[in-house]
Amino acid sequence: MKIAFIGLGNMGGPMAHNLHKAGHEVRAFDLSQPARDKLAADGVPIAADAKAAVAGAEVVISMLPASQHVEGLFLGAGELLAQLPAGTLIIDCSTIAAATSRKVAEAAKAKGVAFIDAPVSGGTGGAIAGTLTFMVGGDAADLERARPVLEKMGANIFHAGSVGAGQTAKICNNMLLGILMAGTSEAIALGVANGLDPKVLSEIMRRSSGGNWALEKYNPFPGVMETAPASKGYAGGFGTDLMLKDLGLAQENAMAVKAATPLGGMARNLYAAHSLAGHGALDFSSIIKMVQKG
Repeated sequence: MKIAFIGLGNMGGPMAHNLHKAGHEVRAFDLSQPARDKLAADGVPIAADAKAAVAGAEVVISMLPASQHVEGLFLGAGELLAQLPAGTLIIDCSTIAAATSRKVAEAAKAKGVAFIDAPVSGGTGGAIAGTLTFMVGGDAADLERARPVLEKMGANIFHAGSVGAGQTAKICNNMLLGILMAGTSEAIALGVANGLDPKVLSEIMRRSSGGNWALEKYNPFPGVMETAPASKGYAGGFGTDLMLKDLGLAQENAMAVKAATPLGGMARNLYAAHSLAGHGALDFSSIIKMVQKG
């Protein structure tokens, strides 16, 4: 299958690479030269720009930071949507506002182009291993067209509902993730302040009622898990500013539907303060820095 992949960051790069390894004809593009160079070194063809990437593509996958980037790519000055022939399938894996997904989907439908929102969960480890979870919003028929592609990048594919539903599921998931990472960080920091070994405490909690994804795969304390960003200076992974963006989307949605999310609001404020303290580019698990003694 001929696939254009736009957005080659910590998540998008490995995803595009997995599609290439699976035998798909991938042409990729990113505004970042280092991101392009890294994927080119893995043998993935790099296009000169986004328009060149989508030329002749049957499927266009986008993995961009925020709503304005997705809207700008397809509907903005570049008008990428205008370059796509009827029958093309767009799979947007970005985490953005559901309203933006619906706006792009409506414009695509008017051109005879199919669109699904398919944000992901699983972190950079899942992107590299091809074990991501996809939360899909869109027509069931369009999901079935996308499934052979998604299966090369992920292990779990859920149909959440119509266009935008995938985004709603994602912000619910990431709100919970932000909350549990902050809580896990507090618990570990408290134990360490009392002289406990963070590895021992983490294992105790992992196997007890406090067990969660952070303790299983993404421990925020340096040295507990060699593969976690915490043990790599909080480099790579999922940035604090990206978590802040997702928590903001959750709060905007909560206000729109009049839902009560007090813990989500508190988590957003914590990550905002952490970002203002100069840690926006660090992995979101660095939130433990806020509560560590000394």
